[in-house]
Amino acid sequence: MISVIIPVYNSIDCLERCVASVCAQTYRDLEILLIDDGSSDGTGELCERLAKTDGRIRVYHKENGGASTARNFGIRLAQGDCFGFVDSDDHIEPDMYELMYRAMLRCGASIVQISRDEVSEEGEPLPDVCVPPPGERYCGSEEFLRELLLHKGDCSFCTKLVKREMFAHHRFPEGVLNEDFSLLVEMLQETEGIMILPKQCYHVVCRRESTTRKKTQDSFSRVFTDIVDNADKVQELADRRYPQLHACAVRFNLYQRLDYLLHVPVSQMTGENVFYRRVVRYLRSHIADTVRNPYLTGKNRIYLLLLTAAPRTVRRLHACKMAWKNGRSARGQGGSRKNGDNGAR
Repeated sequence: MISVIIPVYNSIDCLERCVASVCAQTYRDLEILLIDDGSSDGTGELCERLAKTDGRIRVYHKENGGASTARNFGIRLAQGDCFGFVDSDDHIEPDMYELMYRAMLRCGASIVQISRDEVSEEGEPLPDVCVPPPGERYCGSEEFLRELLLHKGDCSFCTKLVKREMFAHHRFPEGVLNEDFSLLVEMLQETEGIMILPKQCYHVVCRRESTTRKKTQDSFSRVFTDIVDNADKVQELADRRYPQLHACAVRFNLYQRLDYLLHVPVSQMTGENVFYRRVVRYLRSHIADTVRNPYLTGKNRIYLLLLTAAPRTVRRLHACKMAWKNGRSARGQGGSRKNGDNGAR
């Protein structure tokens, strides 16, 4: 049996489509766990109604704690031999779990990955963030880590089918973001590799931001600090266990700090911000790596060198550029992406 765990929070406008796509799977031996993470908009009641339509659906309600706590809650209760995860605003193709399960049986891999695409709320296709392989491909753990470090791999657990035993000693880290990356890096050390399937069966829906959650100029997601912390951890891992990936890990560290500096509000780029000072100090001590690292693009190098020299000035100019670019995009498409380009690739 496959346990499909769906964390749910205030998803009343999209949950029904998500659950319907899971119920429609051609692989029928499923249990579907809806973990209501303290919803306040009637989503909890919708979960109960959906459970009456299919006996495989089980609903649990908990206090709000975030997606990782909901996933971990589901893992503790799941009875399946394999685990899959779906976000409540996304949906999947009917044959997704059958394709992954057959591949798992065929190759014996502990983790199988399906490909994904990204679509707007209206269903219009968006450019691929993760390009699918041309055919079925087995990727060894070290090679998969290398692809993650080069921002070519997919760290999302939503596109994975994972054997139960992989969670025997692992859980999603709670209270942080970029949690899928952190957990996957841990699991890669305990498995020989991942089977990757080319069909884009998982559909990531990029939703417009609610006007009630409109960001201010000082809004800043902690994901941009968490990605830097994870970069430090994976650098230590690479140097200890995969020394041949050292240059890739350095590139990853530089790029994640670049991502941080291109998103942190200028108002927070001050001497009192210890994390900001740490990021700038790292860049200034790694100028040689910025110039020589073979995995950075020319655009990466220019941004990094400019931000290293004058971070606040460059950040102001970049903010003006992105505001103009986003204004044009909003007029043309009216949408946003879950995994947006920061303009520096």
